[in-house]
Amino acid sequence: MTEQQRKIRVLVAKPGLDGHDRGAKVIARALRDAGMEVIYTGIRQTPQMIVETASQEDVDVVGLSILSGAHLEIFPEIMSGLKEKEMGDVLVVVGGIIPKEDHEALKAMGVRAIFGPGASTQEIVKYLGEATEDKLRT
Repeated sequence: MTEQQRKIRVLVAKPGLDGHDRGAKVIARALRDAGMEVIYTGIRQTPQMIVETASQEDVDVVGLSILSGAHLEIFPEIMSGLKEKEMGDVLVVVGGIIPKEDHEALKAMGVRAIFGPGASTQEIVKYLGEATEDKLRT
């Protein structure tokens, strides 16, 4: 008997006042094409809106895309909100313009992976598949 896996459920969100979402839409499409269930929130989401959607949709992954530079102000609220909702096991990954000097601070708050400009969609799909593999076995 072969093991079956359910589909990976991914929330793709654009926190803050960042109005550019082309990259997030490209990633969302690539994840869907790879067989994942994707919930895309659209632009200008508050940390509370992102956490609430992640909870309601029972996601395995929260992918945050940010270009505005406000990641060190916004992401701690999202991470603490996920913990408050007892969603500390949700994989959080980020993409966008994140200076290298901020990577350690993001990892310390629980961000598992950071994908910058030039990251391939295949790389992201592979990472999410491998990082959620054990959790999704049924």
